[in-house]
Amino acid sequence: MAKDTEKLIRQLSLISYLMAERRPVTAPEIRRDVEGYSAMNEDAFARRFYADRSELEALGIVLSVEKPQDGLVEQEQYSLAPENFHLPPIEFDDAELAALRTALHLLDGKFAYAEPLRLALQQISWGRPSPLDSPAQHTIALGITGAADGHELSQRLAKIETAIFRRKTILFEYYTMARDALERRRVDPYQLLYQGGQFYLVGHAHERDAVRVFRLSRIRGKVGYATKAEHDFGRPADFDPRAYADRVPWQFGEPAASAEVRISSRIAWQVQRHFGRYGDLQPAADGDDFIFTTAYADSRQLLAWVLGLGENARLTSPPQLVAELRERVRALVSRHSGEPDVPPLTRDRVALDAPGESSAPAGAEDDQPEEQAEASGAETVIRPERFARLVTLASILIDAGRRGRRLDAGELRARLKLSEQELAEDIGVLNVVNFGAGTYVLYAEIGPDGSVEVDPEPYGDAFARPARLLPVEAKALIAAIDLIGEHIPEGSLESVRRKVVAALGEDPAHEGLHVASSVGDDQEVAGVVRAAIAGGRLLAIEYYKENEGQLVARVVEPYQLVNGREGWYVASYDPERDGVRHFRLDRIKSAEVTATPFEPRGEIDFSAGVDGWLRTGEVPASSRAHVWISPERARWAREERTVITEGRDGSIVVELGYAGLDWLVRNVLKEAGDAVVLEPASAREAVRVAAAGIESAVPA
Repeated sequence: MAKDTEKLIRQLSLISYLMAERRPVTAPEIRRDVEGYSAMNEDAFARRFYADRSELEALGIVLSVEKPQDGLVEQEQYSLAPENFHLPPIEFDDAELAALRTALHLLDGKFAYAEPLRLALQQISWGRPSPLDSPAQHTIALGITGAADGHELSQRLAKIETAIFRRKTILFEYYTMARDALERRRVDPYQLLYQGGQFYLVGHAHERDAVRVFRLSRIRGKVGYATKAEHDFGRPADFDPRAYADRVPWQFGEPAASAEVRISSRIAWQVQRHFGRYGDLQPAADGDDFIFTTAYADSRQLLAWVLGLGENARLTSPPQLVAELRERVRALVSRHSGEPDVPPLTRDRVALDAPGESSAPAGAEDDQPEEQAEASGAETVIRPERFARLVTLASILIDAGRRGRRLDAGELRARLKLSEQELAEDIGVLNVVNFGAGTYVLYAEIGPDGSVEVDPEPYGDAFARPARLLPVEAKALIAAIDLIGEHIPEGSLESVRRKVVAALGEDPAHEGLHVASSVGDDQEVAGVVRAAIAGGRLLAIEYYKENEGQLVARVVEPYQLVNGREGWYVASYDPERDGVRHFRLDRIKSAEVTATPFEPRGEIDFSAGVDGWLRTGEVPASSRAHVWISPERARWAREERTVITEGRDGSIVVELGYAGLDWLVRNVLKEAGDAVVLEPASAREAVRVAAAGIESAVPA
């Protein structure tokens, strides 16, 4: 029998023994009665028992210890309070259960934590219709699902997740964008972040002796452990992942100065709503516009934001930043005047990845736990601990046995995402978990007809109620809720979140995985849209058309809330324009549910948007432009765009698809002088005119 299986039987038997005894027991009693300990000598038992207690404690299952006054270790008494193993009952209403069902259907097989999410939902919906068995809703869709795309990224994510849980220092090679260099890193991993469709690691970098953020897609090769120690570090008690998730690009790093930007009253509401927490917005002295004051660390990023606002924003101070803006805008005008003038280009491509992708960093100890290594062929990358799987399976089997019901093995495998071999092995393990003295938890057998017959023991109460969520299950559940947010018309995930956190006694988002809020979102507007969808009523909105710089009024039929790379949208049918339209929530100034119902148009299919531009960021295009990117920005552009040609100086030419000229102009302006349209000529001229207009307004 594998050591991992022996350990699981031992730990589960220890739990069942302590729960069945209902009294403190001594270490000699545990050694005598609990499966797996009796054959050990005293030293081996002491080591294994200590290790098992530590592992269970890491899973949130804490044994109480009563120490004798005389200090004799063999007289210490151990017990397990029911509340340290069982999950407190959580009462969900029908709307909340409907929201959970929708969450699972949206994320099943697509979310990096989909498998532990299934186990978590099984536990928290105990005694109610399982969210796993219900039909999907079509009033919400996800273009961004929290998936870890690609085999190598999946492996990195799984290894880092385990390292965070085990407090293991990791080693890896990292491609640093700013220095265009591949560098070795030694990091204490504190937290995983998911933001804008990307996974990031936040941890203490030994080389910098400071907390740094690493994008997982820029890690090269394998991630390895630095030592073979059980634990390498302790996370600081005051660490807060929100400090690294809730930032704007121009405030990455140490603040350099403070800037003032004059904001048109036309978009002041939008700046206040989405950027107010990064600065201060006050009416201008002349009463016409507003002044936004914000600290900045990266001048280029702030200028890119200002330029992206077009005629609605004007930088007024400090003088050195105004001077930098003037130079960048002049360069834009010059480079878009006459024929394109860029350095010589070549079609020789440069490999992005360094050699040695398949090898771990030198000195790394690759002691991947067996529960992670067994995940071959899984659709998702984070597998739940086998301990969690066994506890959930035990509760399902005992419940069926007490009801006198046979289970269908195929349905059980589908429910828990198990292979035929895994189910057989897990049942085999549970059949030998016991309370001591030959009293077992259950006996189950898979029959020739594919049914599972269960004979639960009368003392199987320890597993007849849902067990507390283990760390990876809790993280999966809260991360799924935070990813979807308050965007399900049929029910509230926010109330589910509050109840789950209250039952757990802590917020799992503070440990392991933190899902950052989407930039293109607005909770108040989302609530109005949800109500209109659920009630089948027309929705009246004031919408800011960024490319045209104007507010427009629309009355639409709302069908879906859907997320994409730039935020959340309401997918709707616009009767006035006789077509499907997507409106970004953060650009809706106001929304109102009308009293007018509408008959749903059954022929509308929104899947093309979800599987297309919402996920990729590439809008359906009628025109193509070739855009030169400077050497300083080329490395970032490679991650987002299709490179068609490269320059000998490190510059690149990318291809952009665009449906409207205004969109292209605004996106070129956002590059703050580091992008030049080469063709078509009409687009070059449009950028030149827009840049010249900005230049004329920059203070001399």
